[in-house]
Amino acid sequence: MPLSYKRSVRVGELIQKTVSEIVREIKDLNVGLVTVMSVKLTDDLLSCRIYYSVFGSQEDKKKADEILKKNTKEVRHQLALRLNLRRTPTISFIYDNTNENATKVFDVLKKIEEEKESNFAF
Repeated sequence: MPLSYKRSVRVGELIQKTVSEIVREIKDLNVGLVTVMSVKLTDDLLSCRIYYSVFGSQEDKKKADEILKKNTKEVRHQLALRLNLRRTPTISFIYDNTNENATKVFDVLKKIEEEKESNFAF
C-alpha cells in the first residue's frame, strides 16, 4: 500500500508524537495540562511550528508559554536524539486557542437558541 501523502506530513506526525513525550518530561512544566495539538512542518523539513494548548487558568497558560519558549533548544536537542533525521528542524511553539474559540462559538449559539425558544414560548 503506497503512502499517498507528503513526507512532511508523515514526519510532522512523528515529530508531534515525539515532542508530546518530551514536553511531558519537562520538570518545570507542572502547570495545567499541556497538549501538543499539531505540527506544521515546511516541505523542506527545516522548520516547524508546534501548536499547543493548555487546560488551566490564564496564569497557567502564560507560565507554560514561558517555560516552553525557554526550553525550545532542549526540546530540539531531545528531538534530534530520538529521531533519525538528516537535519533536525528548527522549532517554535505557538499557543493554539482553537478550543477556546470553539467554546465561545458554542456558548453564543446556545444563547441564541435559548433566546429563540423563550421568544416563541407564549
